[in-house]
Amino acid sequence: MGFLVDLIREYGLGVVFLNVLIEQLGAPIPAYPVLVVTGAVAGDDWQHGARIVLLAVAAALIADLLWYQAGKSYGHRVLGRICRISLSPDACIRQTESLYGRWGPKSLLIAKFVPGFASIASALAGVVGTPRSVFVLYDTLGALIWVGSAVLLGSLFSTTVEDLLAVLTALGQGGLVLLAVGLGVFILRKWWQRQRTVRSLKMPRVSVQELRGMQAQGVMPTVIDVRTGQAYSAGHIPGAQAWELRPRDAAAPHAHLLPHDAHPHGVVIYCDCPAEISAARLARQLQRAGFSNVRPLLGGLQAWQDAGFEVAKPSADTP
Repeated sequence: MGFLVDLIREYGLGVVFLNVLIEQLGAPIPAYPVLVVTGAVAGDDWQHGARIVLLAVAAALIADLLWYQAGKSYGHRVLGRICRISLSPDACIRQTESLYGRWGPKSLLIAKFVPGFASIASALAGVVGTPRSVFVLYDTLGALIWVGSAVLLGSLFSTTVEDLLAVLTALGQGGLVLLAVGLGVFILRKWWQRQRTVRSLKMPRVSVQELRGMQAQGVMPTVIDVRTGQAYSAGHIPGAQAWELRPRDAAAPHAHLLPHDAHPHGVVIYCDCPAEISAARLARQLQRAGFSNVRPLLGGLQAWQDAGFEVAKPSADTP
């Protein structure tokens, strides 16, 4: 453990840069604690603290620009990729799009304080066409607030942090094991929550080939798109109804579809999320409300596009 502490003391700038860069690229390796520690090590040396802040902000901006460019180049597809590697993928796209849609680039000011939000928000900025200069401005300010708060916190409580480092150093390898166990428990807990959610939503799916075949035969199930309005406008399955699920809909998710017998060919729900979690969750709610033939679309919109099927967009005169 003493080696790790000495490493932070000796190569704090390099450690901070790599940690922030890796975290902002999507790895579950928290950088905020390291920023606090390096801020404590800097203490009253404001010049060293300023170098830490500038280097960490630069690392965050590099990672965020990569996600921004990916979103600009590949569109909504990259959002699904991010959520597939996320430890909390359930509604990460919908929540981020809802927040970004409400606040726009200003949401980047607090993005890094919300776990899993920064990467998706950066990519979403590219997807929706936020000007690069505007993105860089708000993203830099957000990174500055995030990094600055950590370094300031470390400097204010430098004595406490130094005492903690002394305890960990005294523990030797045991202190390093303790930190590793803590990180492992954090990752394992998130993974277990994800697996439990997926298992709770196991149900029969309909493939995109089946849905396309039904439509070709004139058998038209009710198709529901539970993504955000922005995602729906970017492209959706022909004939799908835009229905952005909000918390207030949870009490009566079936009200939109009443009466039940108005859907003789069933209801197909799709999203653009890992394991069709959002679609399966709504399907489960509808089943509990008395709808018998409700199934999520296997693979969601991504599978539909990969199969080469047509994607529709609202016309200019669509209200």
